[in-house]
This record gives sequence, C-alpha cells and structure tokens, in this order.
Amino acid sequence: MIANYHTHTIRCNHAYGTDEEYIERAIEIGLKVLGFSDHVPQPYPAGYTSNIRMGMNELPEYVNKLLSLREQYKGKIDILIGFEVEYTKAYFDTLMAELRKYPVDYMIQGQHFVPDEVNGSYVGFKTDDEEKLKDYVDLTIEGMKTGLFTYLAHPDLINFKGDDETFQRHTRRIVEAALELSIPLEINMYGFLDRRNYPCDRFFKMASDMGASFVIGCDAHRPDFLRQPEKNSEFMDFLTRNRITFGDNAVELRKI
Repeated sequence: MIANYHTHTIRCNHAYGTDEEYIERAIEIGLKVLGFSDHVPQPYPAGYTSNIRMGMNELPEYVNKLLSLREQYKGKIDILIGFEVEYTKAYFDTLMAELRKYPVDYMIQGQHFVPDEVNGSYVGFKTDDEEKLKDYVDLTIEGMKTGLFTYLAHPDLINFKGDDETFQRHTRRIVEAALELSIPLEINMYGFLDRRNYPCDRFFKMASDMGASFVIGCDAHRPDFLRQPEKNSEFMDFLTRNRITFGDNAVELRKI
C-alpha cells in the first residue's frame, strides 16, 4: 500500500515518537502518503481535562508543525493534516467551527465513547448490554451522515460479548450506512498488534458479504507500528478468510 491515513502523535498522551520519526518510518516502508490524524481536541467544559487527546490550545502548534514538515519532506512523501474525530451531539458544532479555521485536509471518524467522553463510557470495555450496542451504532451512523468523514475507523471497536445474531443485527446498519453514503470501513492493524477485540471476523465477514469498501489503517501510536500489511501474517490471514482484497489503499479525501 502507498498510503496510511491513521497516524497519531505524542500530543494525545498515549503515543510515542517524534513526528519526524513517523515520517522517516513511512518513507522506509515505501509509503507515498502519510496522513496524521491525531485524536482531535474537544471543547469540553472548563474543569474537565482529557488525558487521551491534545488540548484545544495545542491546535495551532499541531497544524503549523505538520505544515513545516510537509515542506521539509516535499518530494519524498506527501504529508496530510487530519484528525481522528469523535462525533458528539454536545460538542461537534463548536469543534467544527474551530477546526475550519485551519488548513485541515481530512477527518476520520473514530467513536470511542457514547454519548461522549465527559458524560459517557468507553465502548471498548466488555459489555453484553444490547442497549449500549444500539446506542453505539446509532451515534456512529449519525456521525457518518454528516458527510464530513473520509472513512470510519475501527467500526467494530465496541466490545460486545453477546451473541453473533444480536451483534450483527445492529452493526449491519453501520455497513448499510457505509454503502449508502460511500464511506469506506477501516480494517485496523493496531488491533492485531495490541491484541484488541477488533478487527473481528463477525463484523468484517458480514461487511465483505454485503459489498462494503475497505481501507487499511495502521492506527500507529509508535513509528514502528507503521508497516505494510504483508509483514503481518496474522493480519493477512484475517483478510483472506474474510475475502477482503486491497490495492494501493488510497482514498478520496472529504474536505471539512
């Protein structure tokens, strides 16, 4: 593949390595396009501080640093400025008004909390609560329908431990929305490296059978997590058994 759009930085407080180290690693493995999409800051209420994302006051430095690196590495690799964004009802409009002040190339949608980080819970925690599954799907689809996201990251992040029929009955609505809105679904390589519950067969077998389009995301939280799919045999086996093929991994960016 020639492109990866899911790359984090130390600004999110749980990634490692310098921006330059990510870029050098991307060049080393043959990427032509590297999109930085660190966890977006959120205009949370005064007094609430997130430890998993940059602050709103860090936006200018993030963008200006990547603009500088884009010029520095011009001719070697294309650097894109993006964000992994939580769609929330409470903060989204305010957030978008702020992001539109900057030359942002794209956003990817990554739902980690329902309804949001301040007033909700992390969906990666194990649950057998069907209502939590439904709420995750509903919020995810609402975000997809904004038309602002280039793709949906780790669509199967919710760690639902209930039966397959219940899981697929709800999550197939995500696939249906992706098909209707022409939004690719990300197959997340980081899930294999960090032994997470995603990507999972019961989602991607269904999505593949339904004819969804896919993009591979390294979701790199360290420079060495940028890697070609062929270097991970377990990941390649996952693609094979779910009848998923990939090409250069380039996608059409949706401007915000």
